[in-house]
Amino acid sequence: MGGTRHSGRRWIPATLLGAGLVTVLALTGCTTTGAGTAGVGGVGLVEQPEPAKLTVSPAAGAKDVGPGGPITVNVADGTLEKVTLTNADGKQVKGELAADKKSWKVGEDLGYAKTYTWSGSALGADGKNVPLSGSFTTVKPKSQIKASLNTGDNQTYGVAMPIAVTFDAPVKDRAAVQKALTVETSVDTEGAWAWLSDRSAHWRPKEYWKPGTKVTVKADTYGIAFGNGAYGRNDVTSTFTIGRYQVVEGNTQTHRMVVKTEAGQTHDFPASFGLESDPGRVTKSGTHVVMSKHASYGMTNPKYNYENVVVPWAVRISNNGEFIHGYAPSIWAQGKQNVSHGCINLAPANAKLYYDTVLPGDPVEITGSTQQLGAQDGDYYDWALSWEKWQKLSAEVA
Repeated sequence: MGGTRHSGRRWIPATLLGAGLVTVLALTGCTTTGAGTAGVGGVGLVEQPEPAKLTVSPAAGAKDVGPGGPITVNVADGTLEKVTLTNADGKQVKGELAADKKSWKVGEDLGYAKTYTWSGSALGADGKNVPLSGSFTTVKPKSQIKASLNTGDNQTYGVAMPIAVTFDAPVKDRAAVQKALTVETSVDTEGAWAWLSDRSAHWRPKEYWKPGTKVTVKADTYGIAFGNGAYGRNDVTSTFTIGRYQVVEGNTQTHRMVVKTEAGQTHDFPASFGLESDPGRVTKSGTHVVMSKHASYGMTNPKYNYENVVVPWAVRISNNGEFIHGYAPSIWAQGKQNVSHGCINLAPANAKLYYDTVLPGDPVEITGSTQQLGAQDGDYYDWALSWEKWQKLSAEVA
């Protein structure tokens, strides 16, 4: 077309003209879309510049807005000259204007049950200003739910360490909350969130972490709707590192506890596991995770009539009372038979050798017993679940 209008004229021969025939003038031409003025007599089309089109979120007049956002301004066919968001006291809210001046986003958390007012303007392609104005009100929550993390900043963890976000009240809308949870890794790592209860979401990799991986976890839950009128009270984040590879392999039938690193096997200790004839004393099979370690620890179990029995070099591997620790009174059984109340007993000297190498998050793989580690044992039973079962506990597929 070229923006030019063409026309032509076709004459009917005179011999074809009669009483019912008239001269027919056929005109041909171009059509255009969008704004513009069609040229006449060979003059080209002239596109008209567009005015700026603002998209504001939340819009003017919006009520019960979640302060978790999005709180943004975007413009098409123009640029933002100035964007200001102020609270009821006239204080300006922090925000960030993009380098291309096409968008603005809030830079701090808004308050609950507060009124905020937009002001500013955009300059359109047509050279005209379009004002930004209007107010919105944030929601007043029925309750607020607090989040906490099991990992700390600048800490180092073992290759089986799960990430746990725990809430201080049940979460109704798990899908909405899960969208606010992110994990960033320095090494490509396949992993997924799983809800192990209505108050706890865990993230673990499909396979053990690669040593040296740097991890940042964020729970940006402030202002997020949790369901039933509850909203997030806070944001939490941590950045940590995965340390060296180390795994314990304990076999209740051979009565051995083997420690392996990337360099190979470093220790093979005689051990005594839980007494198998008593269901309440069996050491559970499955992959446990080191939770903490203590130079000495007082063991108490009213069911079996002992209280504050202090043992050295205690490494907790489950919330069901299972530890790896030194215990001189059972040296006679270590490497031969299982006599403990569920713990892995080592000679104190051997327990110290192991204790000195431990990181929270190290895996302890137990095999050979008559019971399996599971949900009844509390944190962390993450690795007792197959990857297929783990993925099914995500709110995204529930």
